[in-house]
Amino acid sequence: MLSASVKLVVAFAAGRGDPGLLHFVRLLLSLVASFCLVACQPKGDSNALAAPPFSVAELKPGGNASVSTRPFASLMLPSANLSQSARSRFHAGKALAHQPWVKAPTVTNARDGLGPIFNARTCLACHINGGRGDLPADASRPIFAALVRLSIPGVQREYGAVPEPTYGLQLQGQSISIQHQFRHHPPAAKVREAAPESYTYIDWQARTVAYADGETVTLRFPTLRFEELNYGPMSERVLTSLRAAPAIAGLGLIELVAQSDIDILADPEDSNGDGISGRVNLVWDAHQKKVLPGRFGWKANRASLMTTVAAAFQQDVGISNPVFPSQPCTELQPDCTGMINGNNSEGFEIDQELLDLVVDFTRNLAVPEARLLQLGEERLQQGRQLFYQVGCADCHTPSFQTQSTTGYNSHLGGQIIWPYTDLLLHDLGPELADNRPDYHASGSEWRTPPLWAIGLSNQVNGNAVYLHDGRAQSVAEAILWHGGEAASSQKQFRHLVKSQRQLLIEFVESL
Repeated sequence: MLSASVKLVVAFAAGRGDPGLLHFVRLLLSLVASFCLVACQPKGDSNALAAPPFSVAELKPGGNASVSTRPFASLMLPSANLSQSARSRFHAGKALAHQPWVKAPTVTNARDGLGPIFNARTCLACHINGGRGDLPADASRPIFAALVRLSIPGVQREYGAVPEPTYGLQLQGQSISIQHQFRHHPPAAKVREAAPESYTYIDWQARTVAYADGETVTLRFPTLRFEELNYGPMSERVLTSLRAAPAIAGLGLIELVAQSDIDILADPEDSNGDGISGRVNLVWDAHQKKVLPGRFGWKANRASLMTTVAAAFQQDVGISNPVFPSQPCTELQPDCTGMINGNNSEGFEIDQELLDLVVDFTRNLAVPEARLLQLGEERLQQGRQLFYQVGCADCHTPSFQTQSTTGYNSHLGGQIIWPYTDLLLHDLGPELADNRPDYHASGSEWRTPPLWAIGLSNQVNGNAVYLHDGRAQSVAEAILWHGGEAASSQKQFRHLVKSQRQLLIEFVESL
């Protein structure tokens, strides 16, 4: 607990009304707190690393683009420094991302072309309120705000994996067919239309782990069950991977992190011997038609937001576009390939102009301000110190500066941001592995996900699930699943006393 004399110093600085003096006092106290925490560690503990001094910049993870959490937290607000005159473009893109697409043909040619097979009718049906997607708690209903990646062993330069011959790279669980829409009350006469590829259910399995103090936690992990494979059996060699929809705020800032700043963090051969060997994934960018470093997606398999959004339109909603002009059907699905589409004269269901609107909307989804000061000075410093001490910051790199840029998104450049990710691939061990390679990412490697706004998941849409397949139902559970390169940090976390674990979690949830 802060001593009375220290509290008087803080009160004096605040009372003087001098922000510079108050900031200096707080920084000085952070150094003292960090020193005390390190000094209290057991002798010989080489992992008791001191956190750097706290900076008030950490309160704005998105720099000047950060938005307030008052009167309530939201992941759907435009960047705070986006000019008022530019916000009409943001809201036009938001409308396109939010309004449902419909089956072709219709009286409108701007929003038709849904499917024929798809996962959702809109972009934001899965990224609910800009946050994480929902996963069924039991096997009574199929997945909706999640998807299943498919492939068979082998290498394919353009896709990063070899598509499953019948079902492709992604399983689509919905379709425009009458039989699907009324599957619980099927019509009397069948109509020849494209059926959904399959309905995917999750059978959750359980395992128990124990902290060093004896407390036990029951963790869950998914096994997938496919019902009604409507185009025949899958390959016996099929590789599957459940993917939960991630939160999408701050992506425009991440896009502007210099690749050289990411590369310098990579250590593929673990040359420094610290057990951590982050790697850059090299991927084919369908927009720029060349191989580039990936940074988006659970396995960093997308190089740009343009490619990320365009791929989601094609694979998730079934909307062809200039980047991915084909329908989501495979050659072995004639009922699907034979359906009427909503292509315009150029051969796309959404043209480049409208696609650009959605991409710019996505770029400008703002990161909320951090709630760190709500913890109080003492708990903030202790939780922050534990975050560094346990080794979380070794992969969850706290801060970057974005590159300058021109045009509509110029306000996102030159910002000091705090995403807590190195955007690199790390091997997290066999328990988290999906055993499905993606470009240069192995079956056990995952991109370090950003931590900003992670504690707002429940407030935003009630979906507080974490990791690539949503198995973790809390930040603590997510840490307990870490293995491989993160095994040492996981072990240290398990050996903290309960009060220390809570301090660390509070810090992460306040970012």
